[in-house]
Amino acid sequence: MTNAADGFVRVCALSELEEDTPRRVELDGTPVAIVRTSESGEVFAINDICSHANVSLSEGEVEDCHVECWLHGSMFDLRTGKPTGLPATRPVPVYPVKIEGDEVLVSVTQES
Repeated sequence: MTNAADGFVRVCALSELEEDTPRRVELDGTPVAIVRTSESGEVFAINDICSHANVSLSEGEVEDCHVECWLHGSMFDLRTGKPTGLPATRPVPVYPVKIEGDEVLVSVTQES
């Protein structure tokens, strides 16, 4: 992974992302789930730790631009990080993503 001057870091190749299958990466000590959705092909980066229980969101299911926490079923909007299903009530951070050719770049120094 290389650091770009604007804070973006390469996390993987776009071709390495399976649709609706979260991929966990760690950037500067921050766990991040990278998700390419099947409905739009967009790529999202969301903090990988559920705000309700300290578990990895990248182990959950993705559907309709939401990721479900595998432990208690909380749902989070990949675009905003806001919970859309209980028991979670606090959002999780989302991070800006850039696609340059086949490279997926994410910045954890700023939230989108």
